[in-house]
Amino acid sequence: MALIELKGISHSYVDGVNVLDGVCLGIERGEFVSILGASGSGKTTLLSIMGGIEKPKQGKVYIDGEDITAYSESKLAVLRRTKLSFVFQFFNLASYLTVEQNILVPALLQGKSRAEVASDLDRLLEYTGLTGRRKALPARISGGEQQRAAIARGLIVKPEMVFLDEPTGNLDSKNSRDIMELLRKINSEYGVTVVQVTHNEANAGYGTRVVMMRDGKLYSADGGYAYERDSQTHS
Repeated sequence: MALIELKGISHSYVDGVNVLDGVCLGIERGEFVSILGASGSGKTTLLSIMGGIEKPKQGKVYIDGEDITAYSESKLAVLRRTKLSFVFQFFNLASYLTVEQNILVPALLQGKSRAEVASDLDRLLEYTGLTGRRKALPARISGGEQQRAAIARGLIVKPEMVFLDEPTGNLDSKNSRDIMELLRKINSEYGVTVVQVTHNEANAGYGTRVVMMRDGKLYSADGGYAYERDSQTHS
């Protein structure tokens, strides 16, 4: 059974134009899947639906075999706090908190004490190269370091899946490569399932699998549908 299964996902907004059109996709535990597409192709909406931030107009999302589209908002919130983490193009760090305080926020929201996660914090700071920046405010560190802090924040709760939306969109080429190498290490060494959406072909290449997105549909690398809709739809 796939860790994540999307079945016939369609979605539209107030103008009635389909952003997603019958999307089906299966992602196995431990994969690093890159969804590659131009701006406006629907990939950010797909990521939001996959992670339970939005609910699709049609179709279902299964995580570990459970239909999360049937979850209440409170149950989705618990899912997002425990199994999933998100890293966005904009780092979304609290400007008034230090690097280590920002990283600790998700763990504290789970009711854990600082002492309980102290060793995990130290390990993540070292792993992401931020040990010497732990007391710095976001304004005092580089964009690459801010994104590293955002990634460490996503890992502090030991999620099963990390979702990334254009994770290097605000970075120069060197920092982009460094961040992508870090994500590849996280996938291979931590065993975390990684799903990124990106318009950057070089970044997409860091994944173990690349799926193309165009006009709300997914395609495999050879140009055909990534998954046949009829064979992937629950009865």
